[in-house]
Amino acid sequence: MSARIHEIAKQYNIEPKEMLSWLKQQGFVAADTKSVSSTVSKIYYDEIAKQFAKPEPAPVEVTPEPAAPAAVVEPARVKLPAGVFVKSAQDIQREKDEAAKAAAAARAAASATVVSAPPVVVPKPMPAPAPMVKSAPLPPPPVSAPRFAPAPAQVAKPAPAPMMRPPVAPAPMAKAPVAPPPVPAARPFVPPPSPGAKPTSFVQPSPTAPAASSMTVTEEGGVKIIHLKPPIIVRDFAVALGLKPFKLISELMEMSIFASMNQSIDEAVANKLAEKHGFLLDIKHRGETQAPAPTPEKVKQTKEEKAREEDLKNLAPRPPVVVIMGHVDHGKTSLLDAIRKANVAAGEAGGITQHIGAYQIEHNNRKITFLDTPGHAAFTKMRARGASVTDIAVLVVAADDGFMPQTDEALKHAQDAKVALMVAVNKMDVKGANLDRVKQQMQERQITPEDWGGEIVTVPVAAIKGQGITELLEMILLQADVLELKANPKAEASGVVVESEVDVGRGPLATVIVQRGTLRVGDAIVCGPHWAKVRAMFDDKGQNIKEAPPSMPVRVIGWSSSPDSGSKFMAVKNAREAENLAEEEEHRQKKEAVSAAAAPKDTSLDALFANIAAVQAKTLKVVLKSDVYGSVEAVRNVLEGIKSAKVSLEVVSAEVGIITKNDVLMAAPSKATIIGFNTKQENGVTALAKHHGVTIESFEIIYELGDRVREMMADLLEPDLKENKLGGAEVRQVFPVAKGFVAGCLVTEGKVNRGITARVRRGKEIMFEGKVGTLRRFKDDANEVRAGLECGIRLDGYDGYQPGDRIECYEIQKVRASL
Repeated sequence: MSARIHEIAKQYNIEPKEMLSWLKQQGFVAADTKSVSSTVSKIYYDEIAKQFAKPEPAPVEVTPEPAAPAAVVEPARVKLPAGVFVKSAQDIQREKDEAAKAAAAARAAASATVVSAPPVVVPKPMPAPAPMVKSAPLPPPPVSAPRFAPAPAQVAKPAPAPMMRPPVAPAPMAKAPVAPPPVPAARPFVPPPSPGAKPTSFVQPSPTAPAASSMTVTEEGGVKIIHLKPPIIVRDFAVALGLKPFKLISELMEMSIFASMNQSIDEAVANKLAEKHGFLLDIKHRGETQAPAPTPEKVKQTKEEKAREEDLKNLAPRPPVVVIMGHVDHGKTSLLDAIRKANVAAGEAGGITQHIGAYQIEHNNRKITFLDTPGHAAFTKMRARGASVTDIAVLVVAADDGFMPQTDEALKHAQDAKVALMVAVNKMDVKGANLDRVKQQMQERQITPEDWGGEIVTVPVAAIKGQGITELLEMILLQADVLELKANPKAEASGVVVESEVDVGRGPLATVIVQRGTLRVGDAIVCGPHWAKVRAMFDDKGQNIKEAPPSMPVRVIGWSSSPDSGSKFMAVKNAREAENLAEEEEHRQKKEAVSAAAAPKDTSLDALFANIAAVQAKTLKVVLKSDVYGSVEAVRNVLEGIKSAKVSLEVVSAEVGIITKNDVLMAAPSKATIIGFNTKQENGVTALAKHHGVTIESFEIIYELGDRVREMMADLLEPDLKENKLGGAEVRQVFPVAKGFVAGCLVTEGKVNRGITARVRRGKEIMFEGKVGTLRRFKDDANEVRAGLECGIRLDGYDGYQPGDRIECYEIQKVRASL
């Protein structure tokens, strides 16, 4: 039920416009409401009453004017039983006598009783029977009159009163004032009845509902706990949560639960609402001993125990995840190629693996998942990530080369990840292969082979010829049996992102390995600030699949953006929850970045000079684009590894995908160079880059990329100046001429050219440097005089020649500076 604003204002004796203004401020009515005839919903009555209600006056004795309350109250309380008729004159007379006695008793009780109920409570007034007594002598109406029960509602027609049975009404009236309800501090708003409506009893909120004090809030370990006993009343629960009742009602309506302020809600619903607002519920039922309040640690421990028990019930064997690691060009990809019987190495640029490949094969009706990691030094992080998600690491060592620096690095990654280690000695068919030398190197590194008394399984193989492959797979399965690898396929899916990229037609993609549970099409997953609703999944052969059990590598389509390689993902209830979690993580990362940027900075004089030097220093700015996230990481590592005190390198942006026009527009203001690795260009990018003067360099082999960036950094430096000596002459005699003196010389080495730079050296001292202005051979001018010939030389602006001086001719060459 709703009421108009001017009616509410009238009840509290304030101006309607003032009431309208306050309602707008509180948001109880729309901001554009202008008329005081607009209505207000009943859920706001309590808030209006708290704001405008005055303290309730003290109890007052009932005035001796009973007619008004009788007109409102008695007809609503007295109900005429159906079928009551006047049978005879004796019955009518007997009813008159009984009515007179009851009226006298009621008057006596009313005169000695104080009524303290609020005037709006309809059922309480006592003097209702008074007018009934006065109308008793009236003649009885026709027999059909008593059928109309609502007739007594009209004060002008009291005639039917003698027809009713008087004992029905006085009985509750005498008991009503015995225990008057307590007067509430703030009276809720009661809307006035609409004109022409029938009299009815308006039901007020029950003053006997459990008070908010029955719910206590404590805080333990940073978590607020609400202690309460059922029933859980909406009004009191809202107070305990620190909410306004109508807001809690709105939240209940969102959950498709319609409840008023005085209704109770289920414990399950209350638990959900409490968790939503950061509370825990401690519900005490009658007859229960008080249990200790649940702490966050206990709650977390209980959930973990339940999850662990559930996992133990549903554990099932899973395929092993095997990583192939080792030095570059030791045959890792060729070994995997022999295992898969597919040509993988031929497709890699320069013959080196530059992505992590995840594949699954079947041997003896059992599946094995393989990861192929790059061996080049630039892909260190990718190798470390490959070792961290696997069960067994196969270290590939070439029989002719033995252990190399990157082999030791891969071994360290495997040992840090605490995975089972195996060694495959490859290239056994190559001339110079020495298996014993490899085993000796293993012994030196504390990884003793099995046949030398250790625990490391060592298998000699020849990947090109396919020798030893079956033995290697059998040993891998045997090692998996020893490890007893199991997972719960019925749990919520979780795992690790191995690689991510952006496809032109399908958007962001990610290759993931499911470690627990089963990932299905339609699941919602979250990975840090990225989330996805799985639209489709493909296996390593490109076939569309519907679900991925534990240890299966799949390519997932449907990401909001490219997730970081090596990060963990987990499945959640729905896409909305996944998006919310991703937004929270993104907000947290931004907050950390802002707080780091807002940290106090060094304002000393040394810091000022350092900043000035940094501004004046040469900087090469680059925008990186690659096909997959792992390659971006690797290229960035290569660039960060180029150290120079003269030129610094700044990576403006490093992203996955093709080179777009936006990249050109981003690189143009900072004069950055766009470097693409294994990626293509969008249509129109070349013309736009030429217009803005942006250089785009594309590479497929990481070695070439590193060398080219070094050259670009060196080009920013001022060239070094190098002096190149061309010839020399010795002064034998000095001749005076009209404009000064000329040195008669003998060219002793090289040659002397007119207009070239020369210096006059006397002993170790340089007397003059300038250009050769005059060069003569006998009386004729000459452009060049070679060694062993005599000539006359005059340098512009110098006349102080002496016999024995040396004239050295040279030129200055510009040489590219080194980093």
